[in-house]
Amino acid sequence: MSFRRVAVAAVLAFASISSATKEKAAQDPISGTDTVHGCYKSYGQMKSQGEVPFNTQGKCTELCRNLTKVAAASNSHLCYCGDEYPAKADLVDDDQCTEPCPGFDTDACGGLDTYTVYNTGLRVTVGESQEASPSSSSTSSADATKTSSASEAPANTSDTIETVTASSEPDSGSGGPNVAGIAAGVVVGVVCVSGLIGGIFFWLRRKRNAEIEEEHRRNAAVNAFISGGGKPPSSSGGLSMSDSRLDPVMNRRMSDGSIADNQDYSRRILRVTNA
Repeated sequence: MSFRRVAVAAVLAFASISSATKEKAAQDPISGTDTVHGCYKSYGQMKSQGEVPFNTQGKCTELCRNLTKVAAASNSHLCYCGDEYPAKADLVDDDQCTEPCPGFDTDACGGLDTYTVYNTGLRVTVGESQEASPSSSSTSSADATKTSSASEAPANTSDTIETVTASSEPDSGSGGPNVAGIAAGVVVGVVCVSGLIGGIFFWLRRKRNAEIEEEHRRNAAVNAFISGGGKPPSSSGGLSMSDSRLDPVMNRRMSDGSIADNQDYSRRILRVTNA
């Protein structure tokens, strides 16, 4: 009995798991209620709304309904909204949409590169996209590239080399160096360095001239001292002004030599003359 119960429980668990990951069958659109439209391998021209925490059919369709979008699609946590269903050529079997919705695991939210598409209930009649969807077009272009590269390897190799060579050429208009700016900077730098060198040269020259003049002045003073009997020239252009009190000769009267100061001229002098 216990073995039978275990077997029945295992069968029921397997059935619940398989039913939890099964896509709902497509329904006719009902105004005011979201319904499943089918399982598609692309989301057509719908725009991604990012990740929705605990995404479910109801959360994704409510988000798109608030954006006044009539169609929605989900893939696990991702939600897409748009004004039309994906292309009819992208419709696949329901068993390819087996990814459980994060917020309600009994419903399927897309699968591996597949999307569960809904009608949000705003409008019953919804058109289908006539253009290739981003996902399907990229897949088809990748397959076409692989096929062409496998069948025409030498031709594609040469084309690739030519393309890389063309794209490796620098763009002289935008990516090249600014020649005018570099030239202007060099000229300004040369002028500044030349001015600095010239200033230093004139300063040294002026300093040297000052030293030469000072040396010449010293030599002139020495020569004047030697030729003037030991009296150095004063600072008044070589003219010396001596103090008379320091010169004993100046203490004598200016009449020295004409009238003797030690003679008494108050008494009359008798003169002898021949009669």
